[in-house]
Amino acid sequence: MIGPETLAEIRRLHYAEHWKLGTIATQMGISWATVRLALDSDRFGRPRPVRASRTDPYVEFIKATLERYPRLRSTRIYEMLKGRGFTGGIRSVRRAVVQIRPVARPAFLRLSMMPGEQAQVDWAHFGSIRVGRAERRISCFVMVLSYSRALYLEFTFDQSLSSFLSAHVRAFTHLGIARTLLYDNLRTAVLARRGDAVQIHPRLIELSGHYHFQPRFCAVRRGNEKGRVERAIQYVRHSFFAARSFSSLADLNRQALVWRETVAHKRRWPGGDQMLVEDAWQEERRCLLPLPEHAAETDHVVTVHSQKTPYVRFDLNDYSIPHEAVGRELTLVASGTTVRLLSGQTEIARHERSWDRHARVEDPAHIAGLLKERKKAGGRTRINALLSSVPSAEAFLEAAVARGESDRGQATQLLRLCADYGSELVQKAVADALARGTPTAASVAFILQKLVRTLKRKPALAVTIPSRPELVELSLPSRNAGTYDVLHSGRTRDDE
Repeated sequence: MIGPETLAEIRRLHYAEHWKLGTIATQMGISWATVRLALDSDRFGRPRPVRASRTDPYVEFIKATLERYPRLRSTRIYEMLKGRGFTGGIRSVRRAVVQIRPVARPAFLRLSMMPGEQAQVDWAHFGSIRVGRAERRISCFVMVLSYSRALYLEFTFDQSLSSFLSAHVRAFTHLGIARTLLYDNLRTAVLARRGDAVQIHPRLIELSGHYHFQPRFCAVRRGNEKGRVERAIQYVRHSFFAARSFSSLADLNRQALVWRETVAHKRRWPGGDQMLVEDAWQEERRCLLPLPEHAAETDHVVTVHSQKTPYVRFDLNDYSIPHEAVGRELTLVASGTTVRLLSGQTEIARHERSWDRHARVEDPAHIAGLLKERKKAGGRTRINALLSSVPSAEAFLEAAVARGESDRGQATQLLRLCADYGSELVQKAVADALARGTPTAASVAFILQKLVRTLKRKPALAVTIPSRPELVELSLPSRNAGTYDVLHSGRTRDDE
């Protein structure tokens, strides 16, 4: 008994391609009699008997209902039909629903990859953590070799182009370079797409030219084409990240590399029962592309300016620079761990990158240099006068200058407060302002007002008594006390 596909193929070869019966039998590996039987069959073209179904009167109702509710279950439609007099069973309703609303189940081929042929890349979100005052989302960059299933993972605080490219460089170092890298339509990689035409980001093109791989992209809404990296992400999510504690992003990445070597690469290789992923990777490494002599530059580069203060702003954080660079155009080069400031080709500042928000990252040498320059400029009279009365004001003025305030202006305001409140209270208020991290004269004035209210006393007022020598020489006549008795009785001297 031959199947309908074989039967149809025999008839196609004979009637459309005009093959002889013996040729068909030889090519298809069947007997001549079977070929003859297939050609004599009247199965094709024979009208099929049409059987009436109990759902036929309800077809229009089922169509209208599914148009309004496309995902409605067959059981619910069955209940609705029973309320309208339907006497059939659930099976007939299900057959009708399938015919009216066919369920498309796409079939996927299991692709067999050659060693070194392809790697798949993708991003994934892994929640968020607090860094200082900022809430930062954690993302994971994953690259997996399609043949061996060896992988590289790296956690970052963003999905920027710089992080994307630098993760590639480290992945190539740890994993190797496949000839083709398959991506989804990532915003960091694709600028625009129309059909199969993809506008790739120039930085990714530069990276591919440096490392000699070909970037390829999945068809729109065909994420199944990169199923290996999708499964790898789920593997990372449930086998590594779940229920894991870490102190920092660097600590998380250190743990990830250990897990990769001790767990991920020690699992069974899907392509063979007797091999581990590590064994398949060692086999595949011979087919991977060699690393170039120098790593590609992937840092984020931007032009920055400082205004009046010795700081430049990047990613909502302020980084200090030497005072002589204030007002100049500088080049900021940021990696995941470092922020460098360049004047031309000369590096003038280097800081550890902060992932906080509104943080101030300082080099003490930059602040000391600014204070030294201020001292050279002169105008220390008011500052010295303040320090003689309020010794703690020196640290206060240094902190104020670091915030971009004028030391002489702050000294002038503090001297006025000393005149109003006294140096003792100002000393306490200055120390309090430093402890609070608000080294400004306005903050000191506010603290002084609270201190005065607490002590229940008012600030001393300056009272000027005029000098009147003539009042000292003034002589007043003595009075008789009896005079007051007369006034008290209501009588006058004339009445007496």
